[in-house]
Amino acid sequence: MDTLKKKMSTLEERIAKLEYYHSLLLQMIDREKKPFYYLIMQAGLTKEEVDETLKLCETLSEEYEKQKAEGLIVFTPLLTHFAGMLHPKLPLEQTIDALLKQQMFVPLMTEFQQLLQKLDEL
Repeated sequence: MDTLKKKMSTLEERIAKLEYYHSLLLQMIDREKKPFYYLIMQAGLTKEEVDETLKLCETLSEEYEKQKAEGLIVFTPLLTHFAGMLHPKLPLEQTIDALLKQQMFVPLMTEFQQLLQKLDEL
């Protein structure tokens, strides 16, 4: 039983150390250069959750390009889909801005940003 307690104590110490290092790394990330990565770490997302978010962006980017090629000019349904499927720990506008600043999914995020600005004006 003592060895189990020692192992648990060691694991707890290692977790505490990792959490501390995580907080230090979060402070080291340049929010201006890597705002999306900062947002991910701040939200505490898992690799799987990040992968799901990136897959969502890829899928919607492909759909956006397809719809644009077909001559569509209204992309509000794509924004609605993105907002509905985005991880709840990621704020919509902040995520769009972060992805844009980090040069990820630029055409789609530019469109989303413009749509949000139009909605704010209403």
